[in-house]
Amino acid sequence: MKNSLLILTLIFTLIFTANAQTPKAELAQLISQDWAFRMQEYPAFAASLGYESDRTKFAEVSVAAHERRADFWRGILKKLEEMDHKSLDSEAQVNYDMFKFMLEDDVAQVEYQSYLIPWDSDSGFHSTFAFSANDFPLNSVENYEQYIGRLRGFKKYVDDHIALMRLGIKKGMTLPKIILENYEKGMDAYISENPEDSYFYEPFKRMSKIDKKYHLMLQTEGQLAISQSVTPAYKALSEFIKNEYRPQARTTIGAIHFPKGKAYYQQRIDYFTTLDISIEEVYQVGLEEVARIRKGMDEIIGEVGFEGTFADFVHFLRTDPQFYCSTPECLLKEASYIAKRIDGRLPQVFGKLPSLPYGVEPVPDEIAPRYTTGRYVPGSYANHQSGTYWVNTYDLKNRPLYNLPALTLHEAVPGHHLQISLAEELKDLPDFRQHTYLSSYGEGWALYSEWLGQELGIYTTPYEEFGRLTYEMWRACRLVVDVGLHAKDWTREQAVDYLASNTALALHNVNTEIDRYIAWPGQAVSYKVGELKIRELRYTAEQELGDKFDVREFHYMILKNGSIPLFTLERIMSQWIENQKKM
Repeated sequence: MKNSLLILTLIFTLIFTANAQTPKAELAQLISQDWAFRMQEYPAFAASLGYESDRTKFAEVSVAAHERRADFWRGILKKLEEMDHKSLDSEAQVNYDMFKFMLEDDVAQVEYQSYLIPWDSDSGFHSTFAFSANDFPLNSVENYEQYIGRLRGFKKYVDDHIALMRLGIKKGMTLPKIILENYEKGMDAYISENPEDSYFYEPFKRMSKIDKKYHLMLQTEGQLAISQSVTPAYKALSEFIKNEYRPQARTTIGAIHFPKGKAYYQQRIDYFTTLDISIEEVYQVGLEEVARIRKGMDEIIGEVGFEGTFADFVHFLRTDPQFYCSTPECLLKEASYIAKRIDGRLPQVFGKLPSLPYGVEPVPDEIAPRYTTGRYVPGSYANHQSGTYWVNTYDLKNRPLYNLPALTLHEAVPGHHLQISLAEELKDLPDFRQHTYLSSYGEGWALYSEWLGQELGIYTTPYEEFGRLTYEMWRACRLVVDVGLHAKDWTREQAVDYLASNTALALHNVNTEIDRYIAWPGQAVSYKVGELKIRELRYTAEQELGDKFDVREFHYMILKNGSIPLFTLERIMSQWIENQKKM
């Protein structure tokens, strides 16, 4: 069983790490030791991967638990720094790069105490718990008993987070008050006075695989767990937000106002870009990209013969009924049609495609009002789930069709579904690499996929091309806005005005996006920085290889290692170009 193997792995790595014969063997042992540690620290995550682990247990979230983990990781890092890593082969060097990079970030997050803010503008530990209910395997009485045990444990998990957030209030580590209006609605959605009406009771209504003699017992225990733990937990969280958290939340916006704020924000830029780039450099690149993309948008306005200003054209796009669906089904059908059109053209530029299919579904109703326009939810054959391209069907007047091709290219194919599903098929990777996602790589690839849609002939009208540019402009504006908010004391209104005046994004989306950037410092810059790096690598390869350049081979090389730091990708692609020249 996986649990037995996990224990043996931990024992042997502890015994033999010091006696490793080669740097490669030592690295493999350190990676295994760390993975075993994580599987013990995060039992529900371990169980979801197939290890024998107590699904009812939640990871400890106390300050002491975070510090204990950081001490363990510092010990691993010390050994990595003493290692002769330059002697590693190319495959091991990728493992080393990524392992060290991720550990350094793990330690930094503890040192900056970012765990004191366990949620962002639209999600957090409270919503992750709710989503996980759908992923719980419920094929036996034992499974149901484990599910009930997890429901029972939720109240303490919430209480522990509230204790952390009270400490965060004292230290000035909270979400900004300006984005907390009605935030408790995200908790209120899961409060049901009658446990049988609860979202968490749904599994007890579909027990066809369970012997009927156990139904009443399990349903009764489930109702008690919901009424005694889940509902009180969400009520306590809702009351905490209204009566303590929001009234005492910080009135500043920028991460620079946290303790060690400037260093913290630079660390987030370092992590989310995986490149050596300063805060000011990010800002300047953003300004340059905004100017370049705006020129292309103005050319399209001229092409369609529109008479009026840029603002007039954007108003036309935001208000003309021809660009909007009147029903959720219409929007989902349009997204599905675009997705299948893309599917048919992928072999033109890809030599290897994933075997896992994907579907198109609406963003769940309970989170849709505060949620982004679309998102990809990974699937896996192991969990009997396809990938899912979520399309937000809430407030249809803010879901323009001209943006839909770019959104589909980004979230489904050849963006997130293709990249993540191919990574799932990689063999012989360390476990941590199979379950790690780096935003600059993954989001950079997805934005590159929007650009690639031109090559695939997906944009069929000037309005759809304008939609592509407005999505690219959106990501370019993020470089300016994120730095503006977190390092230059921009107000929320400044950020909203900048994004609204430079893109054709619906105003609802503009507002939800700005709240997201405020709550998640640095993440928003990863998209454009990653895309620019991948396009730079392609341009370099095309120039240096000439007739030898094969776009299918280029894409294979970009994707063949899964999610990796951009500094590692640069090294890999440089070596590939040199090897291609010799052929």
